[in-house]
Amino acid sequence: MEVRHKGLLTLSIMLATVMQALDSTIANVALPSMRGSLGAGQDQITWVLTSYIVAAAIMTPLTGWLTDRFGLRQVFNTSVAGFTIISMACGIASSLNEMVLFRVLQGLFGACLVPLSQTVLLDINPKERHGQAMAFWGAGVMLGPIIGPTLGGWLTETFDWRYVFFVNLPVGILAFFGILFFLPKVPSRPRVFDFIGFFMLSLAIGALQMMLDRGQDLDWFASSEIWIETGLAVSGIWMFAFHIAGSDHPFIDPVILKDRNLMTAVLLVFMVGAILLAGSALLPGMLQNILGYPVSLTGLVLAPRGLGTMMAMMVVGRLVGRVDVRLLILFGLGLTAYSLHMMTGYSVLMGRSPIVSSGIVQGFGLGFVFVPLSTIAFSTLEPRHRANAAGLFSLVRNIGSSIGISLASAILSWNIAINRTEMTGKLTPSSPRLTGVLEGTGLDHATLLSVINSQITAQASMIAYIDDFKLMMLVTLALMPLVLIMRKPTIAGR
Repeated sequence: MEVRHKGLLTLSIMLATVMQALDSTIANVALPSMRGSLGAGQDQITWVLTSYIVAAAIMTPLTGWLTDRFGLRQVFNTSVAGFTIISMACGIASSLNEMVLFRVLQGLFGACLVPLSQTVLLDINPKERHGQAMAFWGAGVMLGPIIGPTLGGWLTETFDWRYVFFVNLPVGILAFFGILFFLPKVPSRPRVFDFIGFFMLSLAIGALQMMLDRGQDLDWFASSEIWIETGLAVSGIWMFAFHIAGSDHPFIDPVILKDRNLMTAVLLVFMVGAILLAGSALLPGMLQNILGYPVSLTGLVLAPRGLGTMMAMMVVGRLVGRVDVRLLILFGLGLTAYSLHMMTGYSVLMGRSPIVSSGIVQGFGLGFVFVPLSTIAFSTLEPRHRANAAGLFSLVRNIGSSIGISLASAILSWNIAINRTEMTGKLTPSSPRLTGVLEGTGLDHATLLSVINSQITAQASMIAYIDDFKLMMLVTLALMPLVLIMRKPTIAGR
């Protein structure tokens, strides 16, 4: 695709990408403030997050069909405009019902932004520059979730929680007019819409997301609701796979599922998404609940992960096309595993430097994984399949993130309970050891028990976090052989 003012178009596209990526995490730190304004309970306020995730997950696979049916520029600009307008509606919501409705609409409009931005950048750049293009795109996709809590915490403390949504207005306006003026109009290619395939995939995604979001609160498979949602998810994906295999006009063309590089990349990005977002979800709780960091300091301490990612983007964009991208991915996975090994050394008495140093290493490693992975995924795919493949790539990354967060949180809670039981098994109010400590401190019995309980909880929780980091490290190491399955892409000039 030949375009004028490629730089301005790229900037406009990335503004839209960052805006959507930010909204996946920017509202997290504002939830306590939202509860009071919207009159929501602790279990209800999480729907502000899950409603957005479910809507975006269901809509993402529709990207390819919408682009073919209505044209790339029309779908892109409609998504940007709708996302921006609904963001303003979220900012003025006066009740939980209104907020959930607006977040669903925001997810529906925003779902296409990331896969379309990836498609456009691949289309407007020659093949030898795909590495640099994906480096730029990957920076927006990865930095959004990483800096979201930092920006959200600052906006909430400095202004009000509503500004985590209002901040999208200037960004959305610039992105809309940039795409309108600089992105050429691409002819549409009308094709039959596969309602059955879309319904089955939507059912599977929606049921899976609901199962993950509510599993921990309902004690997982002790609840009949979780069994129903699991059955719907399994049935939906099985019927979807069976349907597209025999359909004349499938919702997702099975041809792309035969591309070895794409499918291996999809599996890898599923796990990378799980590790990236699970780490982002676990660390704020650890810093605030165990180390006592305030929201603003938590955001600042976690920001170096984004710095590491930015450093990786500047390096890897120049290496893709010159070095076998499989080696870059292996290097990134190795660094990511090493950063998780560093995190297994955390303690309740540590300062900020271990968090900052491991964060930089992890951000650098993930940058070396995500950009080459985004490049090699489409290296052997025909250009006409890119929109469908990009939608699938983004969908699987989001599902991986959801599963990673849910499993990491569940394992964390389970390990905390086990650790507390083991640490308090021989400690009773009448224990001679406790009586001796009581006599030495001069504290009354109730105060001492409270102090000991808080220390045991902190130690049990930190051990549980370390166990999660160790598991994530082992999973990362196990992914490395998968890279060798990929075909080696042709290096420009050879």
